[in-house]
Order: sequence, then C-alpha cells, then structure tokens
Amino acid sequence: MSNSGRIDVHQHLVPPAYREVMERHGATAAGWPTPDWTPRSAIAMMDRRSIATGVLSVSSPGTHFGDDAEARAMAREVNEYGAELVKDRPDRFGLFASLPLPDVDGALAEAAYALDELRADGVVLMSNVQGRYLGDKAFAPLWAELDARGAVVFIHPTGSALPMLDGMPGPLVDFPHDTTRTALHMTLNGVMARHTRMKVILSHAGGFLPYAAWRFTLGAQFNPGTTPESILADLRRFHFDTALSAGLFTLPSLLAFAAPGHVLYGSDSPFAAEEQGRVFDAMLDDYDGYQPGQLDAINRGNGEALFPRLGTA
Repeated sequence: MSNSGRIDVHQHLVPPAYREVMERHGATAAGWPTPDWTPRSAIAMMDRRSIATGVLSVSSPGTHFGDDAEARAMAREVNEYGAELVKDRPDRFGLFASLPLPDVDGALAEAAYALDELRADGVVLMSNVQGRYLGDKAFAPLWAELDARGAVVFIHPTGSALPMLDGMPGPLVDFPHDTTRTALHMTLNGVMARHTRMKVILSHAGGFLPYAAWRFTLGAQFNPGTTPESILADLRRFHFDTALSAGLFTLPSLLAFAAPGHVLYGSDSPFAAEEQGRVFDAMLDDYDGYQPGQLDAINRGNGEALFPRLGTA
C-alpha cells in the first residue's frame, strides 16, 4: 500500500438533519440499519485503516422522499454540511454532492451550485430513481450537463421493486443486481457513448457486470446501433470501487475486465462495520495476482487521477 494512504471513494456521511428526515419517513437503506456517524469517528476509522481521504456521499435512499421541495432543501442541506467538512479538513474529506432526482430541474440547479459554489468533487446518483434507471431519456439533460463539466459521478445502489429475501437485506444481494442493471441501461441507451468527458464510478465492483460482461454483449441483437464490441467498450468506460468486493473470487474478474486505472479503493464505511471492512482490506492487500504497482494504484494512484487536488506534491 502507498505510504501516503488510501483514497476512499466510497465512504458515507450521515448528517443529523438527514438522519432526522430518514427517521421521519421511516426510511432505511433497503432494510439496513442507519449507523452512528460523526466526522470525528470517520477520521478515527480512517486513521486505523490507513485511509488518507474519504470522499463522502449520502447513501441509499438518497435525498428524495416523495416531495420535490423537501428533496431540494434536503440535498442543499447535506451538501452544505459536507462542504463545510471539506473546507475544514480538505486533506481528510472530499464530497460527492447529492442531487434531488427525479426532479431534473432541481438536480441541474443543485449540480451547478454544488460544483461551482461548494467546489464538490463530484456528484452521487442512486442506481434507480423511483424505479426508473439512469439511462431513462428524462435524465438526458442532467447527463449532458455533467458531461459538459467533465464531472465525476458516483453511482450508489438503492432499493428496487424486488421484494427482499428473508434474512438478506437489500444491500447484500439486491444492490449488486441494481448496479449492474443501471450500468447496462445507461450503456444500451447511449449515455456512455455520448458522454465521454465525465467519469462514472460504479459501487461494489460494478455488481456482477465484470463477471457477465461478455454475456451482456449479446444485447446488441436487440439494440439497433450497437455491436458486441461497442457494448463492451462502453461498459469498460466505467470505473469501479472495491467496497465489500475485494474477495478472492471477485478480484480476478474485476481486474481482468476493468480498463487500466479504473479500479479504486472503497470502504463503504460506516454502513459496513469496521471489522467487516478490515476483512476486505486484508483480502485486497494479500491478493497475489496484481501487476507491478497495481495495488498502489488501486489504493491511491487511480484516485489521484480522478481527483487531482488530492495528489501528493
């Protein structure tokens, strides 16, 4: 691991106002309890796990609970809260700003404010928005704006229409499926082909996208204007984090599929408890199939490339 410490692109914040709104709406991350979190506890965790900087984002279910006005206010509040953390400790924190989709006008306005005024490092989107996946034509204006800015977009999974399996909350089994589904939806609807300036990170190693990528290229026969080669090329434009996905069965597939420089460290803290995260950290560090320098790149170098302000002098 790089001596300068990991850049963690998948770390969450739970501002007090956001927790209150979630509790008022009876909301959870698809059945997963909302953990305790403070900026101080986040830094302490990072110190214990050799994480230099955590790029913070709101997790599932995002900031829209059914009312556009409330969602705009909630996104603004969590973004300003996160921006203050970054202002106070730019070495330790980054920010993916929340956007109030499906309110596209609100999302465009908040993206401009967050990126221009708050100097957010990028934006976070949920994998589906009230059942609509991110390749939906209604979201085209937002993709055009984010691409024009060359923005970094972090896609985090959220609950889907599927009923949860008993004993398996959504984050364990449904989230990888939803991430895969939205990545394919974006690809087959031309989002990745049209917008080549933005950088899009998929959570949790992209679900099972790397494992089944060749299978997905068969979709070309049902999608005019695509070819197996173009589908594969667009799928490889995504970046991938390692949160809860650095297992010995997952890493070979991810590293074989991802384009060079497209794998980044992720902890999923605090939703993934520290003792759970350490298991995946150990598997990431101990894997013996890396090319020279590849582990340092995952832990830090690839993050520096996406977020130049975090680069070492």
